[in-house]
Amino acid sequence: MRAAGLGAVCDLGFPGLDDDPDNPVIITGYRVARGRRLTAAQKEANKLVARERAANEHGFADSKNRRVLTKLRLGARHATALLRALLVLTRVEATR
Repeated sequence: MRAAGLGAVCDLGFPGLDDDPDNPVIITGYRVARGRRLTAAQKEANKLVARERAANEHGFADSKNRRVLTKLRLGARHATALLRALLVLTRVEATR
């Protein structure tokens, strides 16, 4: 993903996937360790990750409900551009 210039925001089920903390490709939240609490900065980071994931998951769910992508016959590059455009339109419609 790094070579292609892509990134991902994941839930807490994918800890430790990114091996370079200075240049993260996969961003996950912070888990609470037994006997310790999260700092205020870690809690804020978890909120930001959750906010981004929720917006994208709502967009994908809306696309699935409308069955937009069921008969898509495009190359990966064109499908990615189409999906990005659909997610932007879904986000614009949801915020109105």
